[in-house]
Amino acid sequence: MGNLLCCVQVDQSTVAMKERFGRFEGVLQPGCHCMPWILGSQLAGHLSLRVQQLDVRCETKTKDNVFVNVVASVQYRALAEKANDAYYKLSNTKSQIQAYVFDVIRSTVPKINLDDAFEQKNDIAKAVEDELEKAMSAYGYEIVQTLIVDIEPDEHVKRSMNEINAAARLRVAANEKAEAAKILQIKHAEGESESRYLAGLGIARQRQAIVDGLRDSVVGFSVKVPGTTPKDVLDLVLVTQYFDTMKEIGAASKYSTVFIPHGPGSVRDIANQIRDGFLPDSHP
Repeated sequence: MGNLLCCVQVDQSTVAMKERFGRFEGVLQPGCHCMPWILGSQLAGHLSLRVQQLDVRCETKTKDNVFVNVVASVQYRALAEKANDAYYKLSNTKSQIQAYVFDVIRSTVPKINLDDAFEQKNDIAKAVEDELEKAMSAYGYEIVQTLIVDIEPDEHVKRSMNEINAAARLRVAANEKAEAAKILQIKHAEGESESRYLAGLGIARQRQAIVDGLRDSVVGFSVKVPGTTPKDVLDLVLVTQYFDTMKEIGAASKYSTVFIPHGPGSVRDIANQIRDGFLPDSHP
């Protein structure tokens, strides 16, 4: 009906190319326009001014000879002031953009290693965007943004990278575990050493107290009982301790202590040995 009335409609965010006898005459903006087809005017086609997105998957090789698939996402749109260039100069816009993306990626990625490629995604995207902006502006297109959305190495390479990372983490864990065991051993040894040192101090003080007590007893008995010698006092103390010990052994049925020799006549030998140890000057 529009053609019969010589009227055409152009939608919002869209422009139309008007031709007259096959020659470009002008760009029609959104709205209703008169198109006198009887005078040779016709509508050649429409051009969208909306932002469009093109995803490009490119296979290339890194500097360390690893094949990867780089996925780039290009967002572009036609410029209203250059709509005739965007419509007439390119027959396949997406193929043109894809060719430039391939060229830039395959000239950039081979210069860097695989690990660096993941870290320099923004640099790769900036290089693609700059090249596209410079090339596509002559055709009436604006590059809004370019993103490197994914870098996919070969499946075997990804598995190897995961194994390397796992091995590195296990090595760190083993080192930490060994260090913890080492610290525990050191602390245990320090604690045991300190315990033995304190036990030794206790035994030394106990023995010193026994010696001091015996000395005081011998001196006090010698003073209070005239005519006695330290040897007599020490023999009396040893005999007393001997019978006390035998009494305790006899009173407790669970004891299994055996003195060899254990007769009363052996007390003199024990007394002589102890006296020689404590009072060496008193031996005849």
